[in-house]
Amino acid sequence: MCNSPLHPFLLALPKCEHHVHLEGALEPSLLFDLAARNGITLPSVADDPSFSSVSSLLDRYNRFTSLDDFLHYYFVGISCLIRPQDFEDLAWSYFQRAKADGVVHAELFFDPQAHTSRGVKYETVVHGFHRACGRAEEELGISTELILCFLRHLPVSEADIAWKEAQGHFERGVVTGIGLDSSEKDFPPGQWKAIYREARKAGIKRTAHAGEEGPVGYIREALRECEIERIDHGIRLADDEGLMREVAERKLLVTVCPLSNVKLQCVTHVSQLPIRQFLDSGVQFSINSDDPAYFTSYIQDNYCAVQDAFNLSIEEWRDIAKAAINGSWCSHDRKISIQRKVDQVTEAAIIHQEGEARQ
Repeated sequence: MCNSPLHPFLLALPKCEHHVHLEGALEPSLLFDLAARNGITLPSVADDPSFSSVSSLLDRYNRFTSLDDFLHYYFVGISCLIRPQDFEDLAWSYFQRAKADGVVHAELFFDPQAHTSRGVKYETVVHGFHRACGRAEEELGISTELILCFLRHLPVSEADIAWKEAQGHFERGVVTGIGLDSSEKDFPPGQWKAIYREARKAGIKRTAHAGEEGPVGYIREALRECEIERIDHGIRLADDEGLMREVAERKLLVTVCPLSNVKLQCVTHVSQLPIRQFLDSGVQFSINSDDPAYFTSYIQDNYCAVQDAFNLSIEEWRDIAKAAINGSWCSHDRKISIQRKVDQVTEAAIIHQEGEARQ
């Protein structure tokens, strides 16, 4: 909970989340349950005391030293996902928390290569996640899109296999877009340009992690060579005023993950993020949780952290919400529906604020 009097408004504000890794929503309690269910041997307590209990693992999650340190635990968690029900349970646990935080639309990353490399079939992964997405829409009113991410620390040839395996799901609309994640340093996005160009020709949505730990040049390369339509993380965009101006003019969405950036030591405090520069420059961005179970912070926590750091106005939050809606990959009708809800909540908050000022 933030210290701002706007907290009730922020909680009520309908949210679109564009940057959340489903595998990164694996809470320690579910991780231990899945390991027991599937007979998975976790690291021994002698080798890593963090695995002695749920609380000790949560404590370790609060002490990540880098992206690669986090990824070590991320891939341990992934090893517990075997059956379609495992993937459904994982996604459903995220959706329940997202609903409580006011999420009405979610665009969800998943990493098929992390599973097929372990012998888990691609169909198994998507079947479980897609089933949870259907439940979220029907039972919680959350519209969803799935985005297949390629792991950049693996060879491009393996990404090509994942790309080809997913063609049926792209054609049927089960999967909406492609992304690029995992370790950023030393893996410039242009290496995947052939796949991205195929995706563009096929009308498939395209995004990529760029400018998180990597330089602003990675953002430029992803835009030029991969022709992405969205920038994930993108905090280094502020290092290049010309590129920032271009992104603003093209109305490309940047999916900012404030507390993730702090946890992985990209910045030491949320106040160091270019939120104010983006607002002043007209850069469209959304606020997201990234890997909420591992960073012990979901989307509402990130909204609160931004408010505590920048003391934004109701009108500025309305603009952020509108940018998130406009940058979403859902239907036009769905965008209109969400926009109406944002307008209602915003108008009520302004009326309440004006009433408080008159007292």
